Amino acid sequence: MEETNRQKKIAGVIQKDLADVLQGAAQGGMKGVIISVTKVSVTTDLSQAKVYLSIFPSDKRSDLVAGIEGNKTKIRHELAQRTKHQLRRVPNLSFFGDDSLDYIETLDASLRGEDTNPIKNPEILPKRKTT
Repeated sequence: MEETNRQKKIAGVIQKDLADVLQGAAQGGMKGVIISVTKVSVTTDLSQAKVYLSIFPSDKRSDLVAGIEGNKTKIRHELAQRTKHQLRRVPNLSFFGDDSLDYIETLDASLRGEDTNPIKNPEILPKRKTT
């Protein structure tokens, strides 16, 4: 089902303000970490929002997403303070790590021929299961 214009507008507002909140927190406590909000999708009843975070360096992604998930109430309160004139209710937030950059890097390395060639080394391919 396609998103309505209202869902898209609310997702855009949440994405912009949430990026400001998270980047401000990252600058205050974590040096060398970049957090960006890549996508926000809101349910049709506007009660839930899925937030996808791109985190650099990617080896800290799972720890940071878990930390952000643990501080969800504080983040939602800060978001409510920023959007009080735009949104009547802030949806419940669910945070997920966005690994699309890792996938792009893997594809790029494969296209450049930097990873193992399965034609030359068939041992890297998964084995078929016989039933």
